[in-house]
Amino acid sequence: MSRLQVVSGKGGTGKTTVAAALALALATEGKRALLVEVEGRQGIAQLFETEALPYEERKIAVAPGGGEVYALAIDPELALLDYLQMFYKLGSAGRALKKLGAIDFATTIAPGVRDVLLTGKACEAVRRKDKSGRFTYDYVVMDAPPTGRITRFLNVNDEVAGLAKVGPIHNQAQAVMRVLKSRETAVHLVTLLEEMPVQETADGTAELRAARLPVGRVIVNMVRPAVLDAAELELARGTPRTALARSLSGAGLGGARRGGHAERLVDPLLAQAEEYAERYALEEEQRAVLTDLGLPLHELPLLAEGMDLAGLYELATELRKQGIA
Repeated sequence: MSRLQVVSGKGGTGKTTVAAALALALATEGKRALLVEVEGRQGIAQLFETEALPYEERKIAVAPGGGEVYALAIDPELALLDYLQMFYKLGSAGRALKKLGAIDFATTIAPGVRDVLLTGKACEAVRRKDKSGRFTYDYVVMDAPPTGRITRFLNVNDEVAGLAKVGPIHNQAQAVMRVLKSRETAVHLVTLLEEMPVQETADGTAELRAARLPVGRVIVNMVRPAVLDAAELELARGTPRTALARSLSGAGLGGARRGGHAERLVDPLLAQAEEYAERYALEEEQRAVLTDLGLPLHELPLLAEGMDLAGLYELATELRKQGIA
């Protein structure tokens, strides 16, 4: 299992939810996982029903078996201060730059710098060890930008390393890319069984592979339960109206005479079956597209009670059942 788990997906697919559930799943059996947020939306805090996360690693959950989940919302400005202190020992001079607005200017005028800081902070957490030589975290899970931006976001250090041929910036960028393009990293893509998210997943997979970034798994989120399979659908659609009315009547749903209660139920039921059949066909078509990507494919259910903290633990259990964690 890769130690850096990057989770991306088209907006609206629930990638933050999947990232949080994955962190919980990985932290079971006494493990320790760090869940990293890079978009500044405080989505992790909302999922775990806690206050807004500061720029520090804070324990937010206990996983089954005694494991722990920590979370970190990375602030690009503060990450740049860390960077300046780490490589240039600026100390109070760095804080003065922040007051002057120089850091905000740098991260705004050069978006690539911002991405370098975000990925660099996550990779630092992956490599960090305690005094005994053990890794501080068994796993780091990153709630990453959407699929349309994920390849550039992860690959920006390659560009920076090419621009800065020598010095600490070059060395830092190369160190980050060594993690991101190694077996230590896996980039998972979250999608729905709908045409646009599936197409974006296919495009994102191709872009990641072209950039030689390690693609992990495809996770289909919010899958609705199957009511009828293909054979049952065919039977329902092929049953004559009169026969269906007699069956309903036999089940105690009204008389079979014309205009009876059972007769009035037939058309709505057939319309519902037709609607379900169309959705079933679309979902099967999208499953086939995802299968053709040649990646491990997993499905998470649409929770009947909606998403809350209990639901998050339920999804974590499902991920473990499917062998993702």
